[in-house]
Amino acid sequence: MKALTTITDPIYVPKDNYSWYEKFWLNYISDKRDLPFIHLLTAIHILVIPVAVLLYTPVLQGWYWWLAYIPYFYVSQMYFKGRFGLMLHCISHRKLFKKEYNWMYNWVIWVVCPFFGHTPETYFVHHMAMHHVENNMHDDASSTLPYKRDSLGGFLKYVGRFLILGFRDTFMYLFNRKRKKLYMRLSYGEISFYIFCIAMCIVNLQATLWIFIIPFVFARIVMMLGNWAQHAFVNPENLEDNTINCINTKYNQMCWNDGYHAVHHVRPALHYTEIPVEFMKNKDEFAKQKILVFDGIHYLHVFLWLMTKNYDKLADNLVNVNNMFSSKEEAIAVMKERTRPIIQRTA
Repeated sequence: MKALTTITDPIYVPKDNYSWYEKFWLNYISDKRDLPFIHLLTAIHILVIPVAVLLYTPVLQGWYWWLAYIPYFYVSQMYFKGRFGLMLHCISHRKLFKKEYNWMYNWVIWVVCPFFGHTPETYFVHHMAMHHVENNMHDDASSTLPYKRDSLGGFLKYVGRFLILGFRDTFMYLFNRKRKKLYMRLSYGEISFYIFCIAMCIVNLQATLWIFIIPFVFARIVMMLGNWAQHAFVNPENLEDNTINCINTKYNQMCWNDGYHAVHHVRPALHYTEIPVEFMKNKDEFAKQKILVFDGIHYLHVFLWLMTKNYDKLADNLVNVNNMFSSKEEAIAVMKERTRPIIQRTA
C-alpha cells in the first residue's frame, strides 16, 4: 500500500496571455477554465470530421480506403474518444457555452457526438436524470449491484444487458416517474441515430459500419467498463458508499480528473480543476468511510486486475489514507467483500 503524497493531477493555472483564438472563444464560453475543451473540439473538427466525410466519397477505394481508415480509427476512437467522452461528461454538468450560444452545444450533441459513438441527448439524460439521481442503486439502469464485480462472467452479463436493454431500462425509469421531457429527449436522440445509420448505410454501407455503428457499440462497452470499475467496490453496510478515487494518473491529465469518481458523486457540479483540492479537503471523511483511493492507476487497471482477481496488485496501488487499513491483508479482505453481488430484496 502507498502513503498519500503530493497530488499531481491538473488544477487551474491562470494565464497571463491568451492567443487571438482563445480571446475569440472567450466571448462564447461560460468559463475560461473550459478553453481546453475548445482546443479539443477544434482538433476534432480538423482531424476527425473531414476525414470521415472523405471516407464516404468515392475518392478512396479498396486498400486506399483502409489505409486512410486505420489511422482515422486510431485518432478518433483511441486518441480522442476518451477525451471527448469525458468532456461530454463535464459539459453535461456545467454548460460550456453561454445561454445565447446554446446552438453550439446542440452542434456538439447532434453532430459531433455520433462520430464517437454517442447517440444525441442520451448521455445527458442517462447520466444526469438517472445515474446521479440513483447513485448506482438498484433503480439505476446501469447499476453494478446485482453482479459479482470481480467476475468476467458477471461483467459480460452486465454489458450484454446494457447493450440490449439499456435504452429500454432508462426510458422506463423516466416514464414511470412521468418525466416526459426527458424520456422524449432520450427517444429522439436514440431513434434519430438509428434512422440516420439506416439512411447512411444506403449511401455507403462500409463507411457507416466503421465510422458510426462499430464506434457506437465500442462506446457503450467502454462506458460500461468504466462504470463497472467506478462502482465495483460497494460497502454492504452502506450501499451509497460505492465509488472510488484514482489519483496521480496520466488518465486524469487527459480526461479532466475523471478518476476522482467518489468526489464527483459528492460534488457533481464541481469544475474538474477544483476536484483535487476538494479531495484533499475531504480525505479524512473518505478514510473514515474507507472509500478506496488508488494512486498511479486508472479504471482500466482496476478492471483488469478485478477480472484476474489480482487483489495483490490492487492493494499495492491502494492509498492507505490515515492508516484506514491495519494491513495489506485487511485491505484485500475489504475489497473482496465489496465486490460481492447485492441482490435487491422484494417486499
